[in-house]
Amino acid sequence: MDHRHRPHHYHHSISCDIPDCSSGTGLLWRRPFALNITNWAAPARWPILLPWAPPPSSSGPLPATSALPGPSSRSGPMPSSFSGPSPHNSPLSTSDVLAPAANNQPAQIQAPTSPEPTTQRPTAPPPVQRSHPMRTRAQSGIHKPKRLFSALFTTWAPPLEPRSVNEAMQYAEWDSALRTEHNALLRNHTWDLVPRQPHFNVLGNKWVYRIKHHSDGSINLFKCRLVAKGFHQRPGVDFQDTYSPVVKPVTVRTVFTIALSQSWPIKQFDVNNAFLQGPLDDEVYMVQPPGFVDPLHPHHVCRLRRAIYGLRQAPRACYTALSSFLIEFGFRKTESDASLFVYQQSGIILYFLVYVDDLLLTGNDVAALTAFQTALAHKFSLKALGDVNYFLGIEVIPTATGYILSQHKYMTDILARFHMLDAAPVSTPLASSVSLTLHDGTCPTDATRFRQVLGALQYLVYTRPDIAFSINKLSQYMHSPSSHHWQCLKRLLRYVCGTLSYGLAIRRSSLPMRITAFADSDWAGNIDDRTSTSAYLVYLGSTLISWHSQKQRTVARSSTEAEYRAIAHATAELEWVRNLLQELHQPLTESPTVLSDNLGATHFSANPVFHSRMKHLALDYHFVRQLVQSGRLSVRYIPTAQQLADMLTKPLAASRFLLLRSKIGVVDTSSILRGRIREKE
Repeated sequence: MDHRHRPHHYHHSISCDIPDCSSGTGLLWRRPFALNITNWAAPARWPILLPWAPPPSSSGPLPATSALPGPSSRSGPMPSSFSGPSPHNSPLSTSDVLAPAANNQPAQIQAPTSPEPTTQRPTAPPPVQRSHPMRTRAQSGIHKPKRLFSALFTTWAPPLEPRSVNEAMQYAEWDSALRTEHNALLRNHTWDLVPRQPHFNVLGNKWVYRIKHHSDGSINLFKCRLVAKGFHQRPGVDFQDTYSPVVKPVTVRTVFTIALSQSWPIKQFDVNNAFLQGPLDDEVYMVQPPGFVDPLHPHHVCRLRRAIYGLRQAPRACYTALSSFLIEFGFRKTESDASLFVYQQSGIILYFLVYVDDLLLTGNDVAALTAFQTALAHKFSLKALGDVNYFLGIEVIPTATGYILSQHKYMTDILARFHMLDAAPVSTPLASSVSLTLHDGTCPTDATRFRQVLGALQYLVYTRPDIAFSINKLSQYMHSPSSHHWQCLKRLLRYVCGTLSYGLAIRRSSLPMRITAFADSDWAGNIDDRTSTSAYLVYLGSTLISWHSQKQRTVARSSTEAEYRAIAHATAELEWVRNLLQELHQPLTESPTVLSDNLGATHFSANPVFHSRMKHLALDYHFVRQLVQSGRLSVRYIPTAQQLADMLTKPLAASRFLLLRSKIGVVDTSSILRGRIREKE
């Protein structure tokens, strides 16, 4: 075999004096020859093995008159730098093989005198002496069985959520949930079985299975829903109105702040089969539910009397039934929020918040709360959950100073869904040294995945104002995201991963409470179109109840103009909060205050003279100045170092960002003991 073409080949040319073993005279002959060194296994008949020795010849010892093939080289001993570990465990050392000749003669190679083959194996090397105290499992007699894994034969655990009704009926938990839901449908007289007619638009349906969890991730119950395939409904024929209002996040935080400051209890309720409570005015037909077909009328269809999940008009029908009952009881629907109902009679004040089938109730009279709860349970199938602790996926953690709203489970689910649970955390959601542009030169990324992540993070702003600007900024590139945008979005997920235990603090404030807003803008911060970003923070007492970060629609010609538009946006939000408090029978004793770090904007809001260079701001100008002149609003200046809304307008350095995050009310819940804090008797 030609060893020169094998891998790890080293070619060296040396010149040595080799004894003539065939003639027995011991004469030396000098010939240059090439050493082809590779990882080859020498036969056992060679007693001398060198890492640079040539392959053995099958014809015996080399003759004295033959020259080894290879390029010529200089004469002399082999360089001392040529060395290397031998692949063989030879008992002879290099000093035994290369014996120095007398009178400064070149080194000689001592060839074997009897190169006869032998069957004796070389002796094993002596064991290595260990100088460290470490001991392996094998030395201790511990042997683990070898596990073989195959991609073709894998045992999978049965799914927690079944995929069909036949599979669900094989498990006791799901079978019980199916029968409980079907009995509730029959008990509420949800449908009537009628013969099928050719002109009927019969909808299909399916069972949907979900596992409800507690805030700590443990299983609460197994839930089954019969969902109609409402996408087959025809507008104007099978349904008319579909809109159903839900309570606003600002309303929830405002009610929490008021109830906490006045030591009111907050009760939570859940309506069982909420959509089944709403009567249907439209004529809708549906097939019989799978697994529960009437044996006497297998070909009949269901004419729906009440709404079920999946119908286009189901949310509105449920809301209409609930609001009608509340108005009959004496509640009044507020103008600021259609899902907030207020009861006020004889000094009794009750607040009732509706979010589909999740209900909150609070007030200043415990007896009135109990009476209303009894009447509500008599009208609807109600489940009382006690004091609020988990509402709309938000964990309400009681503390010594109030509540902390945390979305720990929701954040964990997002990170697990997009495989970011083990990501390295970062201190800021966006890097302050990176500017986002639409055309940044990087390759496009998966737009669907980009939108999925951003859509999931939108609901996280409910309790995390510190990521409001980041989500708003990244949402501007959803139509054409690039690889750089995706890296910034992954950085945001890494920030969420490092702040899983953070939440919004709802603090108890002294009465009467006042409203304060911080308004700020980043002038021409958008590189693509040079628009500005407006932001504001609204506080009720010491609790942050509203915030917003949004790109302005037009280009501002000066920083004063950009700041003034931010003041106008904050003023509009203050007016809405003022009207909400009036409908909650919590009037303000002081006018709201807007704090801005731009002197020109603050002076311009109180200046009675309108400049012609600001005529394009006439609407915002007259809106703010009218409120200032009437005494219903106050605009004041604060230094930039005290501007809390600065973190909602642009990326900040880590030190500045962490300082503002602690000031606005985003706190760490890891050091807070979970559970109810009972008042000392």
